[in-house]
Amino acid sequence: MPQEKTYLELSEDSGGAHKFYEVTVDDTTLTVRYGRIGDTGQVKTTTFTDEAKAKATAARKIGEKVRKGYAPAVPGVRQKRAVTRRQIVSSRSTARTAPVLWRYRSGTSAFGIFIDDQVCLVGNEAGLVTTLAHDAQVVAQYQLPDGVKCIVADDVWLYAGCDDGNVYDLSGKVPQLAYRISPDIDIYWLDIHDGVLGVSDADGGICAIDHEDEFLWRRKGHGTSGWMVRCDATSIHHGHSTGVTSYDWRTGQERWHRPARGVLFGWQEATTLYAGTSTRQVVKIGKDGGPRHIYRCDAAVFSCAAADDGRYVFAGDNCSSVYCFDDAGNRLWKLGSGCGSAYSMQYHNERLYIVTTDGSLACIDASEAAIRAAEQGSVPDVVDVKAPPRLEAIAPSTAVEEVHDSTGGVVLECFAEAGQLRVRVLSPGYHADWRVQFPKNIRQAQARYVVPEVREAGRGGFYRAYGDVRRLT
Repeated sequence: MPQEKTYLELSEDSGGAHKFYEVTVDDTTLTVRYGRIGDTGQVKTTTFTDEAKAKATAARKIGEKVRKGYAPAVPGVRQKRAVTRRQIVSSRSTARTAPVLWRYRSGTSAFGIFIDDQVCLVGNEAGLVTTLAHDAQVVAQYQLPDGVKCIVADDVWLYAGCDDGNVYDLSGKVPQLAYRISPDIDIYWLDIHDGVLGVSDADGGICAIDHEDEFLWRRKGHGTSGWMVRCDATSIHHGHSTGVTSYDWRTGQERWHRPARGVLFGWQEATTLYAGTSTRQVVKIGKDGGPRHIYRCDAAVFSCAAADDGRYVFAGDNCSSVYCFDDAGNRLWKLGSGCGSAYSMQYHNERLYIVTTDGSLACIDASEAAIRAAEQGSVPDVVDVKAPPRLEAIAPSTAVEEVHDSTGGVVLECFAEAGQLRVRVLSPGYHADWRVQFPKNIRQAQARYVVPEVREAGRGGFYRAYGDVRRLT
């Protein structure tokens, strides 16, 4: 029998949904392909005992989509919609230059940054993520499929959120697909805490997604342009055009709303939030919603950060200047970056790290002595870092190393459940009914895998695979 194919699209002129849904029945096999229009999309295949059941399931799925507004279309007529990127004109700072110790130019504008005791990471709009040691040596590069929105840490896991709507786990040797976000969400920013993903979008929407890509909740926020989302153990904090709103991470119930015009970036510490705004301010808010302080800059604030103890608050504006304030809101200094405006920043061990409009990751000496010298015009010679010429960027792959022995590891099994591929632990001593957060792109039904360890989620109820994955044969 010839295969039967139905192709549907849903495209809203207002800038909302722009996605397709394709159903193919080939004998007893049902294949569903879906995603953003213009992309290859995701594919799910199910085999039935007879062709009638496959056709009945296909008809049900098509009916569900038509009721949601999908309509028959011809593939390729509608074009891929441009991804929303932050469009900001950066001006040159008139302040003296900051004491930049080293600078790595990634090649194009960069939003993603992560710093800890071991490494420094930058992710740019070409999808390139570069890892550097603190001695300014490039040690690794990853090539992701689309531009990097942000890099966030969740305990020992590192994630990069990309313009293709996917979130990649950078914790192993090879990037792995950790989350697929709904195609109708135009991501602006995201954050993760204990496996729960918070996503803010271009329309001002906010949602929480669990470790298996399922919505915990989704709702329209108070404003538009949700550039800020920060997650913690109890809440998801959302910054947008009209202020900052806090929601219960489980239910989406609003906890509080604090007005602030034009939030462009957000930072958090244990009990406080910092929102950089287009109105030349960084607004400090308690996580109970109470106002704290305002830090006044001379231009729109692209990014902000704070020391762990809140002793210092930093900001970067759209004129390539960086600022430092004390906790009470007093400006301590303002200096030019020398490499564009800071889209994102992080403070670590008396160093301020910024990623900028010209694609640089720059390390600024933020110690008092270095700043005082810079204010007098004395700065160190900048070390321009280059990647080794033979360093090959590692791309996500479905290839998995195979092993025959599971000694020293934890054995996992992939299985089908309600049309989805899930993963559970087979090794003794674990909850047999708990699912495992596991890379999406390498799951195969009935396959077994070995990982160095699995860790119980802080909230309980599921495990998280940690370390490089190998397939057990």
